[in-house]
Amino acid sequence: MRISKVTTKTGDKGQTGLGNDKRVSKNHVRVNTLGSIDHLNSIIGWVTCKAKSMVKTNLESIQQDLFNLGGEISMPDTELILLKEERIFWLESEINKLNSELPPLKEFILPGGSELSARIHLARSECRNTERDLVTLFEKEKVRNTHLQYLNRLSDYLFVLARKSLMVSKKPEIQWENNK
Repeated sequence: MRISKVTTKTGDKGQTGLGNDKRVSKNHVRVNTLGSIDHLNSIIGWVTCKAKSMVKTNLESIQQDLFNLGGEISMPDTELILLKEERIFWLESEINKLNSELPPLKEFILPGGSELSARIHLARSECRNTERDLVTLFEKEKVRNTHLQYLNRLSDYLFVLARKSLMVSKKPEIQWENNK
């Protein structure tokens, strides 16, 4: 689907069109999930403004994945597969690579430490929100399990990426201090 006209006025009464031309309320669980995916993608775009080289390339690839995920979610009752299972394996490989370069966690860490790390943590927490919205949709309508797996791995990837970004910038992780 290509958008040639931005203002259509078809949503002026609280309805929107899905990719299969079905009209639903703008507060429909599917539309809410699509909005969460879009929000996550926007935050990742904001992260890329501070990211360099391979990290930026990887995040832009993830943004493509999120568009593919949204494309599938917007087309209920079809067999359309845009988000390939291989992308989950790729995320797992990236997680393992990054994690092998990090010291073991001794305690929970606070989001922050640097602007890039804070941005990545914001993307991670929004990824968890998006995952919860997708679970709500999954419980009501047909959604591929691959979608849930992808978002679960993505939040893990963003967590280790935030940690790695601090290591690269030689900034310390701020550990949670119990009883403070």
